[in-house]
Amino acid sequence: MNRLNQGWIAEATEKMLHKMEWVSEKSRNKIPYTTVNGVHDDRSTVEGGIDDGINWWCNGFWGGMMWQMYHTTGDNRYAEIARVSEGKLDRCFSDFYGLHHDVGFMYLPTAVADYCLTGNEESKKRGLHAANLLAGRFNPVGKFIRAWNEDLTGKEDRTGWAIIDCLFNIPLLYWATEETKDPRFKQIAMLHADTVMENFVRPDGSVRHIVEFDPETGEYVRDYGGQGYCQGSSWTRGQSWGLYGFLMSFRHTGKEEYLNTAKKIAHYFIANIPEDGLIPVDFRQPADPLWYDDTAAAIAACGLLEIAAQVGELEQEMYLNAAYKLLKALYDNHCDFTEDNDCVLTKCSSSYHAEDHEFAIIYGDYFFLEALLKIRGNDFYLW
Repeated sequence: MNRLNQGWIAEATEKMLHKMEWVSEKSRNKIPYTTVNGVHDDRSTVEGGIDDGINWWCNGFWGGMMWQMYHTTGDNRYAEIARVSEGKLDRCFSDFYGLHHDVGFMYLPTAVADYCLTGNEESKKRGLHAANLLAGRFNPVGKFIRAWNEDLTGKEDRTGWAIIDCLFNIPLLYWATEETKDPRFKQIAMLHADTVMENFVRPDGSVRHIVEFDPETGEYVRDYGGQGYCQGSSWTRGQSWGLYGFLMSFRHTGKEEYLNTAKKIAHYFIANIPEDGLIPVDFRQPADPLWYDDTAAAIAACGLLEIAAQVGELEQEMYLNAAYKLLKALYDNHCDFTEDNDCVLTKCSSSYHAEDHEFAIIYGDYFFLEALLKIRGNDFYLW
């Protein structure tokens, strides 16, 4: 079956591109995270703590959407809007204290994308600066990249914490090696990926969100439920970070174990996709309340499409069918393409125990756009 002939795919893509035309102009001077009464907020104006506001880890995704639009349309207006985010993020370097391992999420879709697409030397400088900050978080004894900074409440000692999400940050290090020819960045990235492969991925293919190591000895201490339901559960966005993230490391290194690990996590994810294709916050959460997380579905769809591109024809069908099922379920049930809402996906959740669930989140829209453009054959691979 030629999936490209399915009408809903072309329809969804055209609706997404059309929405980006008008919402990009409406929000051109913002760095949105979610919506308030249907209108994009602006994270760059939030007066939060050092881990909030302009330092928010999601602040690269709007710029990433604009670079995807620039790549697919050639319209320089999208480049101009993307650079609004890039310029505002300079404040993070001067503030410094709010930056942690998520500089990959922040600078790959903005500065590095700019440099790769346009050759902008200032953007290259920003990307390399961020890569050096990320490399500086590496614990050489434990062979992991520390996730977050100190907990200002004093309740948690995060010195030895690493999280599954960082698989999306380490492509910044792979890029830095490719750009500078200095192997240290890539070596750090691979050592971290190896540690995650050994300590985060369970035998059944499910993954842990947070693992604590002794920062002095590197020994495994324990894991935490993190943003999932509980310790030992299966936070779905963590699953999607894992299956797509290991595929990214495979693409940059060719190390077969990374591809096999991505497939192992993907198999677990596929086996747990509900009949209706809509993904819950945690695969092991209670039946009631049934909270969804569209971001997990969109990220997983991207990863499944990328895995399919790396395997033979006999294997491809399983990954492609799962990706299309996830995207079709989102399109049929959880998309808002009207002008009543600046975001598209409507039922995203940041974590199981958060106060709010099933609202718009910008990275859900980013990965939904990325997935549709992958199917169309003209996405920009910014990871």
